[in-house]
Amino acid sequence: MLQETSYCIAEPPYSIEKISTGILGMDEVLSGGIPKRALTLLSGGPGTGKTIIGLEFLVKSAMSGNPCIMLTFEEREHVLRGYANSFGWNLQECETKGMLGLISARVQPHAIISGSFDLQGILAILNHKIKEIKADRIVIDAPDVFLRLLNNVNKERNELVILNEWLSNAGMTTIMTVKSASHLGNFGAHYEFLEYMADCVIHLDQRVVDQVATRRLRIVKYRGSGFGRNEYPFGMTDKGVWIIPITQTNLQHRALGESLPTGVKNMDSLLKGGYRRASCTLISGSSGSGKTTFICSFVVSIIKRGERLLYLNFEESWAALVSCMTSPGIDLESALKSGLMKYISAMPESQGIEEHLIQAFTAINEFNPKHIVVDAISACRRMGSSHAAFDYLLRLIDHCKQRGITTLLTNLTAANAADEITGIDLSSVIDTVIVLRNVERDGAYVREVGIIKCRGRSHSNLIHQFMITDSGIVVTEKEVVNVCY
Repeated sequence: MLQETSYCIAEPPYSIEKISTGILGMDEVLSGGIPKRALTLLSGGPGTGKTIIGLEFLVKSAMSGNPCIMLTFEEREHVLRGYANSFGWNLQECETKGMLGLISARVQPHAIISGSFDLQGILAILNHKIKEIKADRIVIDAPDVFLRLLNNVNKERNELVILNEWLSNAGMTTIMTVKSASHLGNFGAHYEFLEYMADCVIHLDQRVVDQVATRRLRIVKYRGSGFGRNEYPFGMTDKGVWIIPITQTNLQHRALGESLPTGVKNMDSLLKGGYRRASCTLISGSSGSGKTTFICSFVVSIIKRGERLLYLNFEESWAALVSCMTSPGIDLESALKSGLMKYISAMPESQGIEEHLIQAFTAINEFNPKHIVVDAISACRRMGSSHAAFDYLLRLIDHCKQRGITTLLTNLTAANAADEITGIDLSSVIDTVIVLRNVERDGAYVREVGIIKCRGRSHSNLIHQFMITDSGIVVTEKEVVNVCY
């Protein structure tokens, strides 16, 4: 007799619907976007970008054909339109097309509050606007400004709960911006319960380290979804917010490719062919050892091949670099005039790492180079700290490797720093390390070059002398005794 067996059928894994924010890098950190028909809380101090992020979400929603509303308790409508215009967003056009509604519930400074009041009147206006334009997305900006007039903590909380329930029943996807408790002191502490009520909580932060201001974004929680758990730098561009994440749990770098000429006489044979395409090469050495001359030799050789190159310089202006390279016979002016080279120079401390990254990524997207030079990574410490330099370079190198861009870096080391490679703990992501040094010998300084590592390829393990002549660098040829892998 067959025995009946019962089986337990597993339910499909729970997944939530998400809506794209349309903000560069934000969806990647949020693993797809914000939760649909739920509350997302955006908190932060002054100047962190809460309102701008909310505005951009609405503009991108309206442009994609999804009607939406902004309810603000702090800004005037014309001020919001002005903010949007500075980023190239035409709110009035979206309003005219019936894709966006602006509602200002700002309390006039001279208004006299008498008797009891609540959000019911505002909800009635909001309900009418939702039905009028058939909106399903809303940004509520700074409701705490209005609710503090209640002067009662329990009433404020009750009104926020009522507001959240009303929005949920209306099927609205909501972003609510609030000031962080850390900037409001004891007054803001009772708004922390919003973090428990919201399905997704995003904290924005602006800090100053060594006189350099930086913005950071962090996802505190996201019910039912994975998300990037680190802090991510972000900045404002002329087109909106740009978040620069590294969220992948797996590396997606391109395989190293063909050999590329170094532009230095006899150097290709030491590297068994030259630099590898899509690799990252570091040229490290003390002052005057020839790092920039090595780099510029590569620049000229690449331009002659008809390939695009982006040069990021944190130490010299274009005029100074061109002048210095005239002596060894390196013609950078012709390289720039060819249209195949783009040169960007900036003081590291002039802005935070998010602005530096946005500047580099924008140039990469617009110019589409095959190769990038960064001269010198040691100067990146002046972006705020060694950790800021690490953050900047790791994101830049990772971005280049994913796109198959060949990267060359220079690093200034102390004269006696024999064991120092990068000084910023980046050795593991660098494929080839070349060390240059000045050595005093027989009453004269002699330049030497050595290859510490060359990932995936044999190379010379000898120390070779080299000279900087009127026609470029010449490496002295020596018989290779051993080969390293």
